[in-house]
Amino acid sequence: MFYYEKKTRRKGFKLIAGIDEAGRGPLAGPVVAAAVFIGKALFNERIDDSKKLSPAKREKVFFEILRSCLVSVGSVNHREIDKINILNATRRAMEQAVRGLGIKPDYLLIDGKINLNLPIRKECIIRGDSRSISIAAASIVAKVVRDSMMFEFDRRYPQYGFKFNKGYGTQKHCLLLRSFGPCPIHRKSFMPVKMVMEKYRKED
Repeated sequence: MFYYEKKTRRKGFKLIAGIDEAGRGPLAGPVVAAAVFIGKALFNERIDDSKKLSPAKREKVFFEILRSCLVSVGSVNHREIDKINILNATRRAMEQAVRGLGIKPDYLLIDGKINLNLPIRKECIIRGDSRSISIAAASIVAKVVRDSMMFEFDRRYPQYGFKFNKGYGTQKHCLLLRSFGPCPIHRKSFMPVKMVMEKYRKED
């Protein structure tokens, strides 16, 4: 998990930040990105791809990352996603997160293939959340923050089960979407939501 960090330090870079996002695929809610600068932090808990950790473990690790590292979060809401598309929204959230770190990193390790419009040296790493500890830490922060936002949305719109599906297009979520129609945080540019909106328009 330290391979990319060590390789980058050997090139002379010191302020290396990992970047990842949560929420590109869901039908509802924001996309959230995190930037994490680990520096010389040492962890008691295992840092890994957020998807490999249970919710309880993720939360425990999340608080250790907050205590030990420099962390910043960016988010773009459903309205902006509909305006600029999910790829551009993800890029914007990631750039927000980097700008909010409190330091100017000299190198970015980015999960996936998203090229950020920032004047900083960078490397995109496929499946980076399971190959770089900095990206893994960012994946945990982004996931925990976004999940907490979806829990809050569940209190506002309990009929969609957001605390269980986190806005993802599960079979049950799609069933509820068809039954109740979209709520204010559904992404109207996403095809399953568009189709339901079209159905409701025809019925009117």
